[in-house]
Amino acid sequence: MDVPATELFARPGAAGRPRTLAGFVDRDGRAEVIWFAYTDRPWLKTWSIAPDRPFGSRAVDEPYNYPFSDSIPEPVARLAGQLVAGAWASAPLFGQLQYLIAKVALTGDITDVLLSGTLLRDLLTGDVLTHLLAGGLRSDLWGPSRTLLNYVRPTTLRVTANGYAVLARRADLQWVVAEFADHYRTLLAEYRARGEFPVNGAVEIRVTGLDDPAASGVPGARPPLLSALRPRPDRPEWDTAVWLDVLALPGTPGLHRFARDLEQFLLRTFDGTRAGLRVEWSKGWAYTEDAAWADPDVLGRVVPASHREGGGPGWDEAIAVLERHDPHRVFGNPFLDRLLAG
Repeated sequence: MDVPATELFARPGAAGRPRTLAGFVDRDGRAEVIWFAYTDRPWLKTWSIAPDRPFGSRAVDEPYNYPFSDSIPEPVARLAGQLVAGAWASAPLFGQLQYLIAKVALTGDITDVLLSGTLLRDLLTGDVLTHLLAGGLRSDLWGPSRTLLNYVRPTTLRVTANGYAVLARRADLQWVVAEFADHYRTLLAEYRARGEFPVNGAVEIRVTGLDDPAASGVPGARPPLLSALRPRPDRPEWDTAVWLDVLALPGTPGLHRFARDLEQFLLRTFDGTRAGLRVEWSKGWAYTEDAAWADPDVLGRVVPASHREGGGPGWDEAIAVLERHDPHRVFGNPFLDRLLAG
């Protein structure tokens, strides 16, 4: 939690900034960023393979090892309640509070709390800090992959999120995150200057490979037709996906407009020239100024095109399969009819 966002998301080749996201992916293989709104030092997680427990690591044999996020600390719950009750301008304070709680729980360092403003110190009372420090989490955990990869529970703070996968070359990973981070910061500042605070959660950035049927061990296996990670036959060099999600409490004023502004930027920037964009099905996309899954151009053209581009099986074959299995549309609804007509 000590790498500034300006360094982690620096432009490729930026002098004197070695601790980039691409660098951590190259070093450890897997990485995730949780970047709380209006803060400048993200929470970076990396996963690496270690057959033997490294010195100083804590062995874990169960998942859900981040209790400070699994069970919402009382100060976070109280401030979240104030936000949804209408105190939306408290979003910067909310972001700082989430960051400080994570840092104290992960590192045991309370220096930033002592240096923070009065409002934050009033929220992070001695009892709260004692509870966080007593958890003894340590930031270095060791165990089977499931124990380290599963960390979201029903008690985790519930938020809404947009979601996209950017398909690109591994060599362009840093360019992708730099483009996104620069525009996200700019957009957030523009809204804030107008007295608007449309984001009060975190940005989540993950990096994965694409679907490789050979990994299944099944002869003749094919990538899922509608997977965001289905490789592009015409762009075999695109071997990496950068997942981008922006989280906020449901009902936040201006959220849909902000998400639309961001989505339109992503569509312009990752337009298939240097990288391509696909929606993450389980998240929000196709934004208008006041709703998700509503923009007719994204629904009728952009999403289908993202699964047709590059040739090979994709959107149209998937539609034919769905029609064959459900000719009477028992499992359909007006939204799916609209989307699948594209």
